[in-house]
Amino acid sequence: NTTESAVTVETLDDVPEHVLRGLPEDVRLFPSAVDETRLGVWATKSILKGKKFGPFVGDKKKRSQV
Repeated sequence: NTTESAVTVETLDDVPEHVLRGLPEDVRLFPSAVDETRLGVWATKSILKGKKFGPFVGDKKKRSQV
């Protein structure tokens, strides 16, 4: 007997529209390289150190919380 657990995979349909609209033009959401059930943030070209984009929408977390 094997029990299969249902694995939920995050898709673009799960991402709020304001998040998709707020992405810089050189940033995309694709399947994560770290967790295959989640989406990851990918750059389509190099991003210069110190480059800022936003506005941030969400809850800020301390490093110890992530």
